[in-house]
Amino acid sequence: MIDLGPERTFRGLPLTAEQDAEVRHYIKVQMQRHLPWDTPELDAMLRDMIQPLEVADAGDEVEADEARAAAERASASVDDAMEPDEASEEWHAAIESENMKHPKE
Repeated sequence: MIDLGPERTFRGLPLTAEQDAEVRHYIKVQMQRHLPWDTPELDAMLRDMIQPLEVADAGDEVEADEARAAAERASASVDDAMEPDEASEEWHAAIESENMKHPKE
C-alpha cells in the first residue's frame, strides 16, 4: 500500500490512502466535466472521512471488514512506482472489480 503522510494527502488532512484516492478521483471527474470541484459535496465527503465512524451493530462491523478487505485486495494492484493520479485510477478500477466479484446482498 502507498504510505501517504500528511504532507502528501489532500490539503494535508489525516486521510487514508483510499480516502485520498477517492477525493482526488472526485476532483478529476469534476474537472473532466468542466465543473467546479471545490463544492459543498466535497466538503461533506471530507467531513465524513475525518469524523470517526460510530458502529451501530455487528452487521456494520462485518460490512466495514468486507470493505477493508476489498480495499486491501485492490491496493495490491497499485504499483508504488505509479504516478498518484494513475495509482488512484488503478485503485478505483480494482475496487469496482472487487465489488463485482463480491456483491453485497
